[in-house]
Amino acid sequence: MAACAIRRGFLTTVSKYKKKHTHRILSIIEGSSGLQVKRPWLPCLACRLPNIQQTRFISSRNRPEGKVLETVGVFEALKQHGKYETGQLFLHSVFGYRGIVLFPWHARIYDRDVIPPVSDSKPEPPGSHGSKEVKGKTHTYYQVLIDTRDCPHISQRSQTEAVTFLANHDDSRALYAIPGLDYVSHEDILPYNSTEQVPIQHELFERFLMFNPDKTTPAPPFSARDTLKAWQEKNHPWLELSDVHRETTENIRVTVIPFYMGMRDAQNSHVYWWRYCIRLENMGSEVVQLRERHWRIFSLSGTLETVRGRGVVGREPVLSKEQPAFQYSSHVSLQAPSGHMWGTFRIERTDGSHFDVRIPPFSLESNKDEKVPPAGYTL
Repeated sequence: MAACAIRRGFLTTVSKYKKKHTHRILSIIEGSSGLQVKRPWLPCLACRLPNIQQTRFISSRNRPEGKVLETVGVFEALKQHGKYETGQLFLHSVFGYRGIVLFPWHARIYDRDVIPPVSDSKPEPPGSHGSKEVKGKTHTYYQVLIDTRDCPHISQRSQTEAVTFLANHDDSRALYAIPGLDYVSHEDILPYNSTEQVPIQHELFERFLMFNPDKTTPAPPFSARDTLKAWQEKNHPWLELSDVHRETTENIRVTVIPFYMGMRDAQNSHVYWWRYCIRLENMGSEVVQLRERHWRIFSLSGTLETVRGRGVVGREPVLSKEQPAFQYSSHVSLQAPSGHMWGTFRIERTDGSHFDVRIPPFSLESNKDEKVPPAGYTL
């Protein structure tokens, strides 16, 4: 099935391809905790990428002379069952960027909007913050590359550096960020094929993927290089997406994905680090604005920290029907190998009234076995 999509200016219109309503996201990375951000280095490999197949859907990019439409490719049928393979080209149904699948993850989604059967329901203890038992459901996410040509157009709405690592040396404040890597849910992928010899522009594209003319349709014509397989295997504990938490309050849905980053020694004690990605989505039609955040952070060491502040990442995003979503990433540290976080976002309506949106509780768990720091980096 071929279908057309037009990304005007800032890549905002692709969702009509889907039968169900999809959402666009504003995103930004929060440079919190005073960590120094650096770029990684990876060894280079060379390859050639011949043509793929015919094209048909259309893209728009900002240029000095104005908005220009250009051919990108042909939509393929959505996968209702199974997963997309390594090398699958796609448009992100929320962000609108071009990307390519590196490999899948199997995550457990803990959706607090799903009402459990009566037989499974248990009364909540007083002061439990709605801590009902939630059963996880397996869902497929993908590690992907973002086309660098699209990054300038989505940098205020979507994360272009969604993967961070602690550096492999004694400076516990050093943080490495890999640009143009993202985690994408299965339903966010709009698959397509392209005739371009290099359909995705990214510094890791030719190092991780190679053209395989022996692959038959409908399999994508790109295969994983040994470099990608080795990188995934060595960095598995730092890349792995295992749990996704979701909850909706008054039509505002909050999705949280935590990642363990590793441990550092500081002043004769261990400090454990996590990053977490948060997406806010306005599922209704009313225009609202995020005004404040309120976090509670509990550590296994017995400490309970409260954090309040204006907005998130220095912004107070408006969630409207035209721009219904916002996503950001941040980091947290504990002096214990585990803990958990929860909280609320204060949301303001156009009439000046407020309401609190719950941030679903999520665990901060460290890997049981300490692994070597991420591979493929030099200092």
